[in-house]
Amino acid sequence: MNILTLFFALLIISPFEVDTHNNEKWGQIGHYVTGEVADAYLQDDVRERVYEILDGRSMALSSVWMDDIRSDSEYDYTRTWHWATIPDGKTYEEAEQDEGGDIIWALETLIEELKQGGLTEKEERDKLRMVMHMIGDIHQPLHVGTGEDMGGNQVRLQWMGNDSNLHRVWDSDIINSLQMSYTEIAWEIDYISEEEVEELQSATVRDWAYESMSMRDRVYNLPDNMRIGYEYRYVNRDAIFDQLLKAGIRMAGVLNEIYGER
Repeated sequence: MNILTLFFALLIISPFEVDTHNNEKWGQIGHYVTGEVADAYLQDDVRERVYEILDGRSMALSSVWMDDIRSDSEYDYTRTWHWATIPDGKTYEEAEQDEGGDIIWALETLIEELKQGGLTEKEERDKLRMVMHMIGDIHQPLHVGTGEDMGGNQVRLQWMGNDSNLHRVWDSDIINSLQMSYTEIAWEIDYISEEEVEELQSATVRDWAYESMSMRDRVYNLPDNMRIGYEYRYVNRDAIFDQLLKAGIRMAGVLNEIYGER
């Protein structure tokens, strides 16, 4: 391995080695899907206001901004806001909380701050994009981890014959293997009734977290040889689609609630 190759390898590995927990996310396509779905469920006046705040950027692109800023020291305070740790058999209230806050605390706090208003243009844009991103993240089951394996990052396995880990499989490996664009996925998964939309949007941030926890048996159902591929994708693809759809619909519900009466 030459020096240049080693340098890029370290760039890829270091985020997972330094952090004490998983700091990964839905892959970009997954986040694009949540933003695209949310856009379709915004009230017209809310959509106009949201795009004004986002300075014309699409919701799909804005949904990945919180990952883009992880290399910017100005936002170091958000490093722990991509996940929460709730061990098996415990509630969020019983679990040890991260000193810097976690995704549940951050979502509840930022949503309330956006509702209250009185923010500068930059503060509102930043907080809005963070909320959009974190709503996506919390619906990726491994973002509500047990505290034992860095949200699946330490579960090394073979995906379609290539080295990977459980977190990456759920973030992007399964989605990317479908070879569908984010708009194709958004179109494919949007098959929900108005009654189901209302039910999904009535759930709280902590409800979302517990839903992700409830998927652990499915997620960790791995063969002894730790080699997974088409069968694992077949069994879990629709569950991933469901989580992406829920995230988008709930994102729209939150934004309608924040901006609908302004």
